[in-house]
Amino acid sequence: MIHVYCFMFFFQLLSVAGASESGIVGGRVAKPHSRPYMASLQFRGQHSCGGILIREDFVLTAAHCNQPQQKMRVVLGAHDISKKEKSQQWIEVDKYIPHPKFTGGYDYDIMLLKLKNNATLNRYVKAIGLPKKNGKIPANINCAVAGWGKTGDNKPSSKVLRETTEKIQFSFECQNIWKEYFKSDQMVCTKFDKKKGGICQGDSGGPLICNSKPQGITAFTSKDDCNNPKYPHVFTKVHFFLPWIKNVMQ
Repeated sequence: MIHVYCFMFFFQLLSVAGASESGIVGGRVAKPHSRPYMASLQFRGQHSCGGILIREDFVLTAAHCNQPQQKMRVVLGAHDISKKEKSQQWIEVDKYIPHPKFTGGYDYDIMLLKLKNNATLNRYVKAIGLPKKNGKIPANINCAVAGWGKTGDNKPSSKVLRETTEKIQFSFECQNIWKEYFKSDQMVCTKFDKKKGGICQGDSGGPLICNSKPQGITAFTSKDDCNNPKYPHVFTKVHFFLPWIKNVMQ
């Protein structure tokens, strides 16, 4: 039986332990502020999930990143989240809007965050445009992933934004591995190079950027080894949810 591990469960375990993890395994340090749409979602000053600014008042992330008992703060314009950089904007969340069909599992794992105050758009903070509704994501193209945090098992968290590339995989290949957990209409998956690495547990809500557009939101991977190429990384497919996103943001 395949051991599937939604990032939510990993995050809850870490919360109990008083820790917060996130990370890109391998990869490289991103050029500071080269991804001005990136958001660090934080509880009690600790990074827990990624997200993307899609309008000055909305951030898109994974539904399982929500912690109802804690107040989330969104940090925009950050490169080094261990510092109070002048470029950073700290904004509290006014409203959490998970997809109405999300029940805590793998399906419909997407959420909008309505910010209490509009972000100030500048060279450090910019919204990213959404993909077209009917835009297909061809297999075998390279896409970028980015996030803050751990760079591997038993390694310390990275305080600076890191990035790497992963390659879109055919849906039938994902289906063969993940079986009933993979829904091709609302998910996309990637293959990756063990040396280059990619997303890992806790790196939820961050984007999969293909041709400069966010095509996916980090969802789940293998429980025991996120850097095992046998198990494709899975992302919530953004363009499937465009009607819902646009309706919420009206």
